[in-house]
Amino acid sequence: MTLALLLMACVLTCVGQIAQKYAVESWRGTAPGLIQVLRTPCLWLALACLGLGLLVWLFVLQRLEVGIAYPMLSLNVVLITLVARYLFKETIDLRHWCGVGLVIAGVVLLGSNA
Repeated sequence: MTLALLLMACVLTCVGQIAQKYAVESWRGTAPGLIQVLRTPCLWLALACLGLGLLVWLFVLQRLEVGIAYPMLSLNVVLITLVARYLFKETIDLRHWCGVGLVIAGVVLLGSNA
């Protein structure tokens, strides 16, 4: 159950960050006013996902020590890198992929102690 909550917090945070990216991309080349910003659906999706992710994160903290739980959020680096590469078609260099591999190794090591 705790692992599922942790993964849910990571996914909600990731979706929130992707929605933020789409929101700011929709403003590219303009100087949006407050009304235009507030009418951006992706911004509201981002706020909803990040808010829900925060609530789920609170449940995670009830079940895990913060020293174990917080580093597990590094999975967001992995998820966002995959999204950047395959959804946004960004170039990811070898050094970045090596860093992702190290993050995964760290999460596995920490998870084995939880």
